[in-house]
Amino acid sequence: MDPPVNRLLAVAQRVLHQLGRDRRFLALSIAAPLLVIYVSKVALDSFNVPFINVSQFVVPIGAFVVHFATYILCAIVLVRERTAQTLARMFVNGYTQPEIIGGYVLAYTCVATMQTILVMVELSWLFHLNYAASVLFSIYFVIWLLAIISICLGIFVSNFARNEGQVLPFIPLVTIPGVFLSDVIFSVDRFPKWAQWLSRGTPLFHANKIIQRLLHDGTLREDWQRLALLIGYGAIVLLLATTTLRESD
Repeated sequence: MDPPVNRLLAVAQRVLHQLGRDRRFLALSIAAPLLVIYVSKVALDSFNVPFINVSQFVVPIGAFVVHFATYILCAIVLVRERTAQTLARMFVNGYTQPEIIGGYVLAYTCVATMQTILVMVELSWLFHLNYAASVLFSIYFVIWLLAIISICLGIFVSNFARNEGQVLPFIPLVTIPGVFLSDVIFSVDRFPKWAQWLSRGTPLFHANKIIQRLLHDGTLREDWQRLALLIGYGAIVLLLATTTLRESD
């Protein structure tokens, strides 16, 4: 039998090949975040409010767009794989839960990496983010890490859906509360205590706090605990996604 690493890589290669065959879906997954950010640029320009650091809004918006797009991509595609009996065939061929989930995460990470790079380039170009290269790279890393968490969330949610229609209610259930509780649009400090505690359980809240510190201080040293919390959050969701993956409905 092949080593587990080779089997994981084989799953990742198969998933990437499958995504490559569905070029229209893949192109939309990459182009949609760029279009949303461009529309955000048009909307913010229409307000033309002076004395406001636009980057404090657009960078977290870019992070949310990547989070949202990656989450939907993983949730829908994995449900489609289950509907096509692809997952069942993997189990029949002896693949384990960690090998399957690890392969999917690795494959989608390649797509998320491309999404994050393009989003960062567009944000820097449209909004003239005049920050040091180290700051931009740190922001990229935070958004990329958020995208990996979104992959794990998408896989976890898809484990509870039997078809693409059933996964649709999970999309606003995860993303919309995350926006309101992220401290990007509304100040969470004005929310009730229970909502403030709930916000601490959303990855977008901690990602926004780290990004705001980077935009202000240009360093991750003060927010290493939040960064570790994000990594731990992703590890927990990945574990849940692995343990809840079913061989059959």
